[in-house]
Amino acid sequence: MRPQAAGAVNVDLTEDVLPERGGARALHVVHGRQGYDPDAAERAVTDLLIAMGKNPSDPHLADTPRRVAASYAELLTPREFNLTTFPNDEGYDELVLAKRIPVQSLCEHHMLPFHGIAHVGYLPDQRILGLSKLARVVELFARDLQVQERLTKQVADWLQEKLAPKGVGVVIEAEHLCMSLRGVQAGGSRTVTSALQGSLRDDPQTRQEFFALTNTGL
Repeated sequence: MRPQAAGAVNVDLTEDVLPERGGARALHVVHGRQGYDPDAAERAVTDLLIAMGKNPSDPHLADTPRRVAASYAELLTPREFNLTTFPNDEGYDELVLAKRIPVQSLCEHHMLPFHGIAHVGYLPDQRILGLSKLARVVELFARDLQVQERLTKQVADWLQEKLAPKGVGVVIEAEHLCMSLRGVQAGGSRTVTSALQGSLRDDPQTRQEFFALTNTGL
């Protein structure tokens, strides 16, 4: 089996289009991560403790390998969800924006968390989206080893492909613990990234409206 490229989201999406009910349509997104071995993960944490000069037999550390392995498994596994859409019967053609969606992920360079907020918006076309699903899509790509730039673009690209709106905009503001706790130790600094598709990229007025509503000033 060819090894996966570094930084690729190792989530296989198995999608089942469910029957339409009153015009609603649900796309079932199934997590398909392969290869997680909890025993091997625990052994690896034990080896790391030893390599760092710690005694894994210490009563205070005896259960640490299991806890660490379980924590990383949780942080790297997105939950299944239904991407529920509805007909845009009213012809709504203004921006739909979900602001301040909590986002947390793991930096692929140091395996330390980065966390912050995401603003996700779209211009509807034929269908509108159940609002909670915007947060679900953020989580889908955030629960992996990531860099913020790629995470931002993946959310925008996926929504553009699956929802087919007139445009999509995503802004993520996050603090990276690999920057605030180590190295330069710039505590409190935040990184802002954006990704735009369709009208939100090509129409200056719509683009300006999106950034004004997200209060990012980009």
